[in-house]
Formats: sequence, C-alpha cells, structure tokens
Amino acid sequence: IFWALRRLALALPQPAAVRNRPGRVWRWRNFLVSFAHSVLAGLWALFSLWHSPELLSDIQDGYSVSGHLLVCFSSGYFIYDTLDIIFSHQSRSFWDYLVHHAMAISAFVSLILTGRFLVAAVLLLLVEVSNIFLTVRVLLKMSNVPFPALYEANKYINLVMYFAFRLAPQAYLTWYFLRYVEVQGQGAFLTANLLLLDAMILVYFSRLLRSDFFPSLCKGSVGRDVDGEKFLTD
Repeated sequence: IFWALRRLALALPQPAAVRNRPGRVWRWRNFLVSFAHSVLAGLWALFSLWHSPELLSDIQDGYSVSGHLLVCFSSGYFIYDTLDIIFSHQSRSFWDYLVHHAMAISAFVSLILTGRFLVAAVLLLLVEVSNIFLTVRVLLKMSNVPFPALYEANKYINLVMYFAFRLAPQAYLTWYFLRYVEVQGQGAFLTANLLLLDAMILVYFSRLLRSDFFPSLCKGSVGRDVDGEKFLTD
C-alpha cells in the first residue's frame, strides 16, 4: 500500500518551490506518504476506541480485531519508511526517525505476537491525528505557500492537537505503565520504549514551540539552507 502511495506521490504535481530544489523532492514525496498514513491511522484509531470504548478499561489484555489490524497497518508503514530512508540515502539526516521507527517496530511486533497491550498501541496511534496537522505544517513550509494566514491558523490548531493527541495519551500511558505494569519481560521492554519516546516527544515539542511561537530563540536560523533541515524539527 505505501509503495503504491509513493508511486502516486511521484506522479502528483509538485509546487515550484519543491520542484526547483532537488533536495526537497524526496522530502516532499516522503511527507505526502506520511500524511496519508496519518489520516488513515489517526481516523482508524479514533474509530476503534469509539466503536469499542470498553477497551479503555483493560489496557493490558483488551483486544479488538480493528485495533490489531491497525497496529499491523502502522507497523507496515514504519517498515516502509525505514527502507525508504535507507535506500534513498537519507539515513544521516533522518537518523532520529530510524531510531523512532526501530522502537515502534520492535514494540508493535511484540504486541502483535503476544496479543497484549494492543489497547496501549491504539492509544499511542492517536498521535497520528496530531501528525496530520504537523505534516500540513511541513508541506506548507516546503511549498512556500503565499498565504500566511493559512500557516498561522494551522499553527494554533497544530498546538491544540499536539496537546490533545500526542502529549495527553503519552502522559497517561507513561503514568499507567509506571504504576500498573510489571517491570519484567515485555512490560519492562515496553516501559523503556515509552520513556525513550517521552524524551523524543519533549525535544520535538520544544523545537516546535521555538520555531513557531518563539522564533527569536532559534539561534543561527537566519540564512540557513532549508534543504538541509528536516522541517518537522525546524
């Protein structure tokens, strides 16, 4: 599916700001596929929890076919994106994405094989709702859209979604794992993954705040070649 989306992204017209800057072409295509995954996975996660709200009462052993397939679907995306980054020779620029994907793939595969903590994975995948607006932010920056009001509106929506669908579920699951999950075997492995993800999310959040709300704190940002930036963190 994601390979087909990649081919579709290649066929779509590109903004002049992307087309005329070779360094942006791969990033544009990559983020379009990421956007498609965010829309599908984010809405899927919301539907799974809406359709089976009883899952929230049993985070460790709750199960639904929809949630299980969602975790398989997103695992496929992370595997695809890892291969895309490696074979497109973007590993040096996107090494932190590779770390994130390795953590996600290993955690999700353990959930798929054991059938435990699938509800936790569905809660974590609510982050994809936030990623919809985060990726729109990236695409707007890359394409140099001459509508600053559009970027401004998305900036505030993105902040609200970041709190609601990224920070809140992450904080709740961190508290839950530290309080109720055994610190051994799979529980210890998933808790360690969760804490590392906490650190990454806080770093990205601080960069987002500096870039969009406190640009004066972004030292040395003037005059940089944006083709060398990763946009999500700039």
